[in-house]
Amino acid sequence: MKAFALFAMLFASVGVCAKEFVAEPAPNPTAIVVVDQSALRASPRESAQQQAVLWQGDSLEVRGRKMDYLQVYDHRRERAGYVRATQVRVLGLQAQDAPNLFAVVRFLRDTPGAEALGIGYAAAYLRAAPGKDIGAEAFDALGSMAERLARRASSNRSKANDAIIAAHLEVVAGYGVAMRSLERDGRVQVCYDGEAFRRVMALPADAEQKARAALALTREDCIDPATTLVERANLDVWRADVLDRAPRTDLPEYLKNRLRMRSAAVWSSLAFERVRRGEPAAEAGSRALQELTAVNRQELAEDDSSAYSDAAVRVGAVRWAVESPPLKASTGLAIVTESGQPGETCIKLVDAKHDAKSPLSQRCTWGTVWANSARANAQGTALALAVQPLDGWREMWVFHRGADGWTIDVVPPAGDAPEIGYVEFAGWVPGGKKLLAAREVRSGGRFSRSFEVLDLDTLAVDKRADKPDSLSQFYRWQDPVWKGQTVSLR
Repeated sequence: MKAFALFAMLFASVGVCAKEFVAEPAPNPTAIVVVDQSALRASPRESAQQQAVLWQGDSLEVRGRKMDYLQVYDHRRERAGYVRATQVRVLGLQAQDAPNLFAVVRFLRDTPGAEALGIGYAAAYLRAAPGKDIGAEAFDALGSMAERLARRASSNRSKANDAIIAAHLEVVAGYGVAMRSLERDGRVQVCYDGEAFRRVMALPADAEQKARAALALTREDCIDPATTLVERANLDVWRADVLDRAPRTDLPEYLKNRLRMRSAAVWSSLAFERVRRGEPAAEAGSRALQELTAVNRQELAEDDSSAYSDAAVRVGAVRWAVESPPLKASTGLAIVTESGQPGETCIKLVDAKHDAKSPLSQRCTWGTVWANSARANAQGTALALAVQPLDGWREMWVFHRGADGWTIDVVPPAGDAPEIGYVEFAGWVPGGKKLLAAREVRSGGRFSRSFEVLDLDTLAVDKRADKPDSLSQFYRWQDPVWKGQTVSLR
């Protein structure tokens, strides 16, 4: 049985269903358009009326020939006409033609701008080849071209290319290649639905094919922003499973790095989701940290620097899932947590004289409170605490005593609509007036990392540098526990 029967939607453009094709071959040959903006004309002459504009990858039924024109029928547009023979290639769709068709697929799979044409040839190959001869490579090529076309559509900044890309998307849609459009940050993200890559994961395939498929199926930027928390949690479990099924042996180091970075990001999300549900998160957090530290930075591709920073920020946000509670401060200053409304956690600041019934200060939050992150200064006048309201977003809460009593201030990673980030306590400066902090954030698609000295009264930044050694106070007074645990010093 032809593999075409398994992938029937790919051949909708030829107007034949899978059952009909298997039972009775198409009586007329098929041609594929190889030149963009080819004209489908009413008669075989250049001056004839134009019936339609054809694009690379369009499939046509050949019904005859007149001079240097082919008489064709376009099933997708339901139009008949004539097209120059030099602008199309007539394809053989018998089993003996499959090797030649696949040779063209291999040539086009990595050719930018020829994705629609390559997908058309892939469809022809799947139609021609016997099912027993079709392996994962064909679907790997099909998926790679579909994903590259989606990326081109998402990153296109030229109005001159708009019509070409839109036409190519319509062509591949005629073969059953589904694309999803997601609105994200005020722009449209086009994503391939991944059907071909799912077949690669299900078929016997080599390590590189499995790795490419796993990476394509687990892209963070192709998750619908409207996904609910429950759906996202289930999706992350599935993403982790897909990544675990990709072999890490017999791979180039740069591909291993990509799998490690993606796994680190996914497991950090799972750690946050588990602790938010009140489940043990140490295993997921530890896996995220292990994957990040396994990245070989000497073999990190230039294009992967952003992915590495993204993974590091996400892991940094949940690193307290695997950290031990600190030693109790000599001042006795500490926090205790209690349940508030459903899903809410109330934080109470206590010391030797004030217990949870009469706390020094208290505040409730819907976020995740990393109670083991609490750090008090030697004077007993301030305490820093990590609170994470969202996946990939961790704040620092500072409890500090002033002339009017205790105040609780929230220090966010950034204030200009960032995407992900964290800010964390890095040490106390003697005297009880200064606080050290480290922060990483992605805003507008760009990452920044800084080490800062904050004024404890106002929490304004006194000094900032991109390296801790550039600040004398930071270099001298950074907390040794923080230095040994943070991912900001990677």
